[in-house]
Amino acid sequence: MFHGFTLDRVDVGEAQLRMRRDGSGPPVPLLRGPPRTHVTWHKVAAGLAGRFTLVCPDLRGYGESSKPATTPDHAPYSKRAIAADRVALIEGTRCPAS
Repeated sequence: MFHGFTLDRVDVGEAQLRMRRDGSGPPVPLLRGPPRTHVTWHKVAAGLAGRFTLVCPDLRGYGESSKPATTPDHAPYSKRAIAADRVALIEGTRCPAS
């Protein structure tokens, strides 16, 4: 599964996300919904890696990504926080040619 992909932990500020990455071209995040992990994409990832730099992360709190402490308003796990993770992840993993 994920032959040729690198397995990394990326610090996105409030969390560290576990992710796999491979390919060349524009970065494309393969996102999945709870409660799944990045492994959801194992059947399609290899076929897409020839055209794109695939970024397959686990959400904060899922899989082997970190689990930040929560607050009474649950802000660390809000859609806004998770979207900010995605932006930081893609900005930090752009391929050199893009």
